[in-house]
Amino acid sequence: MPYYVILSTLTDEGLETVKEKPHRIMEVNKEIEAMGIKVIEQFAVLGPYDFVTIIEAPNNETVMKMSVELGSRGTVKLMSLPAVKVENFVELIKD
Repeated sequence: MPYYVILSTLTDEGLETVKEKPHRIMEVNKEIEAMGIKVIEQFAVLGPYDFVTIIEAPNNETVMKMSVELGSRGTVKLMSLPAVKVENFVELIKD
C-alpha cells in the first residue's frame, strides 16, 4: 500500500479541543483507520506544523476523502504528501 506523510496544523478550535480532550487525537486516528487507512506513526512537533503522521492508504482518493472529512470539521488543516521508501526509490531510478 502507498505511504503518505500528513502535515497537520490545528486551528484555534482544534487547539481548544486538544487542550480540553487530549485523547481526541487517538479517537480521530481510529476514525481514520475506519476509512481504510493505517496510521503507521504520529509525532507532535514544534514549528509550522503541530503533527506529522505517517499513513498507509490504498490510493490518493482515499487520502483526499480523509482530508475533506477532517478539514470540514474546522479543527485542523492538512497537507498530504505521497511518499516512497528510499530503498524503493533507489530501485526506481536504477539504470
